[in-house]
Amino acid sequence: MGIARLAAHSELLETKRQVRYFEIPARSILNRTKPGMPFQWTVNPYRGCEFGCKYCYARYTHEFMEMAASEFEDKIYAKSAAAHLLRQELRKIGGAERIAIGTATDPYQPAERRFGRTRAILEVFAKERGRYLGITTKSDLIVRDIALLGEIARANVLTVHVTITTLHEKLARLLEPRAPCPTLRLEAVRQLSEAGISVSVFPNPIMPGITDDEKHLDRLAKAARDAGAQGFGGGPLFLMPCAQRVFLPFLDREFPQLARRYRATFQKCPYLDRPYKEMLRQRVQRIRDRYGLACGVAEYRPELWREEEQGTLFPLQ
Repeated sequence: MGIARLAAHSELLETKRQVRYFEIPARSILNRTKPGMPFQWTVNPYRGCEFGCKYCYARYTHEFMEMAASEFEDKIYAKSAAAHLLRQELRKIGGAERIAIGTATDPYQPAERRFGRTRAILEVFAKERGRYLGITTKSDLIVRDIALLGEIARANVLTVHVTITTLHEKLARLLEPRAPCPTLRLEAVRQLSEAGISVSVFPNPIMPGITDDEKHLDRLAKAARDAGAQGFGGGPLFLMPCAQRVFLPFLDREFPQLARRYRATFQKCPYLDRPYKEMLRQRVQRIRDRYGLACGVAEYRPELWREEEQGTLFPLQ
């Protein structure tokens, strides 16, 4: 049965406001990425995301189910048997291959409070050893799982990436209307860091004329450093056609002075041009250097790895 038919026949679980929740059968939970990505596998416990970010590139996943891109935040599908599938599929992949959780949906969106699919997945990883894992979220709900994340990090390399596109509360509400406010996300960074979990801040996507100003990014990076973040991202906006259908009308309403330029920029290609990306790369690197923040995934030796190495060097008599 195709994904569109599966969606059409999915069981309705719960509704609130304009959001409707469903359960959808999943053939697999691990998905292979394209070559050139910094991770080889992705895990997305849900289809759709309630946060309704205007720039979201992942709206195409609902188009696969023959739905409008605008339904991405209003129809949320919880994947069934996620933990069971993950246990089976992990047997087939090597430990050195990197796994990213939350690339096409936020694993800690409000649906997680009801259905707990992300926690069930993390409980599987807590029994693994030697994995390289990353989690990306905009939600402070992640602090619910600090103890579990700490358990995972003892035997696996784990980095949590908290996305904060701006510290400006009003702008954040416009761009990400249902996501937790930036203050709550920074507090989540602080709590994760204090618990000894490797955490970085993603200002992604950085949007020309909206969030790419150096003072804006500098303020965000300083706040991230002060909250205990070890790394700072810097990915530029890209607008797939499905995202353009939401983001461009949003610009017409909220940033009309930018709308024409954005249309001219993205009408032929969803990516910004090379000179802009190079300028942005240099800007973000200057800011990282200023605050001693890393780029990319943290590298460290988990506690249990160190204990095993110590036991090899100094075997018990």
